[in-house]
Amino acid sequence: MQEACDYSEVPGVIWWGTERRMSLERLAAYAAPVYWFSPDEPSLRRREGLDVRLPEIIPGEPVVDKPVVYYQFDEILSRPEAEGPAYLPGPGGQGTGEVELANVAAITLGIFAYFADEVGLGAHPHDLEATSFKLVVLPDTYEAFREYAPACSEENQVVVITRSTAKAHGLQWFWNVVETDDFTSFPMHLLVEEGKHGIATDKNGDGYFTPGYDVNVRINDAWGVRDNMATGLMATGKFESWMAKVRRPEHRVIPPLPDDSPLKSAFERKLGDVENAVYELRPLPPADIAGDDEGLHHIIAGHAVPGWPETDELSSTKAWGSFVTEGTALKSLSIAFRADGDLGFSFVFPFFIVKHLSDPMTGGYIVHRMYLKDEKLRDFGWMLLYTPSASRWVDTYLAAGAEQDEEVDSLGVSTREWDFVFETGLKFRVNMAHTPLKFLTVFTDYWGFRAGIKNRGFWDISNLTYVFEVGAGSF
Repeated sequence: MQEACDYSEVPGVIWWGTERRMSLERLAAYAAPVYWFSPDEPSLRRREGLDVRLPEIIPGEPVVDKPVVYYQFDEILSRPEAEGPAYLPGPGGQGTGEVELANVAAITLGIFAYFADEVGLGAHPHDLEATSFKLVVLPDTYEAFREYAPACSEENQVVVITRSTAKAHGLQWFWNVVETDDFTSFPMHLLVEEGKHGIATDKNGDGYFTPGYDVNVRINDAWGVRDNMATGLMATGKFESWMAKVRRPEHRVIPPLPDDSPLKSAFERKLGDVENAVYELRPLPPADIAGDDEGLHHIIAGHAVPGWPETDELSSTKAWGSFVTEGTALKSLSIAFRADGDLGFSFVFPFFIVKHLSDPMTGGYIVHRMYLKDEKLRDFGWMLLYTPSASRWVDTYLAAGAEQDEEVDSLGVSTREWDFVFETGLKFRVNMAHTPLKFLTVFTDYWGFRAGIKNRGFWDISNLTYVFEVGAGSF
């Protein structure tokens, strides 16, 4: 890198230079994160510093006396004006190819940590925890860079991480997502949940998880890092600071940053005098490595992209939409059987039909709720419903709107009357993937039960009734 070209102040930058090509392994090393364990992590076996051997080696892989982390380039998108391919396959199969940097627009990089087992609620052998990084590659002539540095005399390509997604426990609503801003430090620190190994982002590397700071997308749904889960204790539905234990410097496992990484000197200063184990970075093996071990085959197959990387052009609407929205924009339609003195069905869908409305002050959601009930479903109601989250196992909710009630007298004459309705109560959710009824996840991961109280009338309450619902969907 030229001394005159310094893009170190660009948020999320991990590399810049004049090289035309770069191997996938080297590119993954520039983006590779730090893993930070709880001091009471069972798999640590009380080891620290250079003696730590976590994350572990996937069975069937070559054995080395050091931690091992795996990478996979899920997707490489080329620039619309590219004069050639963005990805050049290598002779040795997956992980041996190169990228033509001047032709690359965006990349989705997966990083994986394997653990032989997990403990606590829902314990099972084999655990593969995924983190996704969104990278963009831009020429140094990109106008937004002028805020940080002048253009170089020779064209440079600049690689920036725009989003980090720690896919805690595999469920999208739980993902810890941080969009890169001026306060995000790289290499990204990842907090590993004690015993359960769910991953959380720690964007300033201080060893603490702070909602709204270490995650800035779906803050109320973000799982965080819940070290108390190893005890089997469910406690509250939302993350609380007491759930996470204080991380100590000797329990970090650090990435093999290349010597010319612009992050290296500042990172080494941050480590201080503590000596930490450095993990080996390898391409994620195919699920076939599991042989007859169905459990191992299942967890690898759940993350593996056959023949990775997938390639496309960024001008493709589908490719651009996939890159921008993965892990940030979720849609959810809920349907439930309803009883409030009459029987019927209710439906919940996003406020903007295809996009949720989130309250910027509280982080909760405002959604539409409609219901049909009574004989031949003749009564209709519409409400705006507010709930703090879409994934906690227990949540409060408030809903207000209007209801049409149709009554038929003894002569067969029907009358219809609209009035204000208000409802409040509790929503209980279960992730069916972790129950004997996991076949129900064909429709949705979440099924739930709602118990509330509804009144009809604004100033003059004419009808007060209980409401019970059971059905599918987050809301």
